[in-house]
This record gives sequence, C-alpha cells and structure tokens, in this order.
Amino acid sequence: MKFTTTRSRRARWAAVAATAVLALSACGSAGEDSSGDDDVDVSSNAASSFEDGTRMKELAEAGTVKIGVKFDQPGVGFKAAGSKTPTGFDPEMGKVIAGKLGISPDKIEWVETISDNREPFLQKGTVDFVLASYSITDERRQVVGQAGPYYVTGQSLLVAADDDSIKGPEDLKGKKVCSVTGSTSIKTVEEEFGAQPAGFDTYSECVEQLKNGSVDAVTTDGAILLGYAAEAPDQLKVVGEPFSEERYGIGYSKDSPELCEFLNDTLTESFDGGEWKKAFDATLGKSGNEAPETPTLDPCS
Repeated sequence: MKFTTTRSRRARWAAVAATAVLALSACGSAGEDSSGDDDVDVSSNAASSFEDGTRMKELAEAGTVKIGVKFDQPGVGFKAAGSKTPTGFDPEMGKVIAGKLGISPDKIEWVETISDNREPFLQKGTVDFVLASYSITDERRQVVGQAGPYYVTGQSLLVAADDDSIKGPEDLKGKKVCSVTGSTSIKTVEEEFGAQPAGFDTYSECVEQLKNGSVDAVTTDGAILLGYAAEAPDQLKVVGEPFSEERYGIGYSKDSPELCEFLNDTLTESFDGGEWKKAFDATLGKSGNEAPETPTLDPCS
C-alpha cells in the first residue's frame, strides 16, 4: 500500500485559497456545467481483479453503483435545475472510483445526500459511497467507514454585507448561526465559540435565513460560502480567516471493511496518475489556480 508523503499545513490551506478564488470567479454561473467530461478511465474486466465475496466484486459484476453527493454546493457538488447529473469535484472523484470498478459514468446513480442522512444512507444501503463534503471524524468512523482524506479545506463565516459586529468566530457568542443539521461546522461554533445553533437541511436554506434576518451568520467550508457571497455581493460577505481543518473522506458501509483499502488504493493511483488533478482542474481549478498538493491518506485499520 503506497501513501503520499506528509504535507505541511501551508500546503493544505492552499486548497482553501484555490477554492475561494474559484467561488468568486464563478459568480452567476453556479448552475452551469463546471465538471470535466466523461472521458475517465474505466477498467475492463474489473470484476476478475477482485476476490469473490468482496463488495468490490459485487459492484463490478452488477455494473452500476449508487453514489451520494450534495446537490447544492457550487464547485463541490451541484445539480442545476433540469440537469441530469451533478457537477463538481465530488462527482468527478465519484467517476474515478466507479471507473476502477469497471463502471462507466452513465451507469452511476447519483443520489442527493444532505449532511443529516449520510450515515443512515450508508447504513441502510441507500447508497454505496458518499462523497458529499463529508468531513472525517472519529465519531463518524464509529458507525460508518471513511477513507481518505481526498481533500482538505477550512470552516469560515458568511454574514450580511452591512454587519460589522461579526469579524470572526470569537464574535459568535450568543449569535444565531446556521449550518446543516448533523454537520461538524454547527457543532464547532456551538461547542467552541458559544453560538446558538440553527440547523437546516441545506446550505441554501441557511443562506435564505441569513438574507431575511432570521440568523446572524452561516458557517461551513469557506469555498461554499464564497460561492454564495459571489451570487449576492450586495447582501452577503465572508469574514475572518478559516478556523478549522475539514478533511473530506469517502463514506462506505462498515459491513464492507475491505472497501477502505480499495478506496485508498484508488485515491493513491489518482494522485500519482493525474486523475485527481484532472478532477480538480475541471472543477475547483476553474479559478486558474494550480491544484494543491495531495493530502496524506489515513491508513486503514
């Protein structure tokens, strides 16, 4: 098993800077197709390369896979009205995984997955994998598997454009802050900064709550927030520096622990072979920034 070498915190935050510029440059184009084409490597006779009884073999023989992604995060996972497939970095990485199973993009079933149903979807078999800005945590790894990380970003704050009372997380005590139910972001601002949490199903709902004055701020990964601010610069702004590190992982069922090695091997191959960079360049890299250094993968237990 080959892993990438340890990266510095500066290299990890390069990803945040790249996605921030992307979000601003993508103003007004969140619904446009920003993903790469479907020219991904699809392994031939993939089923024969997996051991009998493994989940990889089952999926390869079935010739289809269900992948849970976000539908409301421009640049990360977004499905425009009328579109058949979602776009963004997460869907592109989903295609890479499917390709290693011998499954072409047109055989992927994309399932909208919000923060609060990621674990239930994996536990119930609603989806086979989750790539939905899914931060790796010890708590989540108690109930589902998480391979990776395949991407690192950071938590930020979105406030009203005319609000000067919130300049960073230290100003959140007693403030009503919105994020999606079940996310690590909402726990962080409540437990570490004393904010009053307001949970909703999607970030879009949180943004609407901010616009109508029902909440004081919205919090999640910086790239996502800058995308919303770019769509309404007269109403919204992102303040402060990122104040956490979010490590995106690929979710899978703990009933199939062999998937961890398969996913880490697939990620390592995508790092070394250029597929990861291609996925980044086709989505988050539209800002003109170069792809950041690849993150260090956690070993499988």
